[in-house]
Amino acid sequence: MKNNTANSTPSTSPINDLPTLTATLVPDADRQSFWLQHFGDIPQWLRIESPIFSWLDLLCKDYHGDYWEFYTLSNGGAFIIPSTEGEYILFNALNGNGATVGHEAAGIIACLITYGHHACRTECDAMTEHYYRLRDYALNHPECSAIMRIID
Repeated sequence: MKNNTANSTPSTSPINDLPTLTATLVPDADRQSFWLQHFGDIPQWLRIESPIFSWLDLLCKDYHGDYWEFYTLSNGGAFIIPSTEGEYILFNALNGNGATVGHEAAGIIACLITYGHHACRTECDAMTEHYYRLRDYALNHPECSAIMRIID
């Protein structure tokens, strides 16, 4: 019997060789075209932005409006976040879960909920893709556990 140690050596290469997703702030000059550029092929795309604000208002009793920053993802995704840094105390009455998160995670949560609802309402595969692109970013976010707890 031949001893073949080459097949029994543990692998040291990572299981997941996917590149790290990065978020890039959209310059002020490009904000006007943001929604059309990223969501223009989705039915009722004009109805995406306002529910994001409404969801954060619903989830965070201390949120009273803000200037929002726009971001694109290296995987083709896009999202927005409130510009005010600090803690956002969130509670989702629909699932009974709460969490305290930073402003980026708060925006990601509001976008994920909105994207998911819009994908179901329109039955649009492109909207579903936007949801999963942002979710992939959220899965590697430092506040992933809190994000998933709120959107669950």
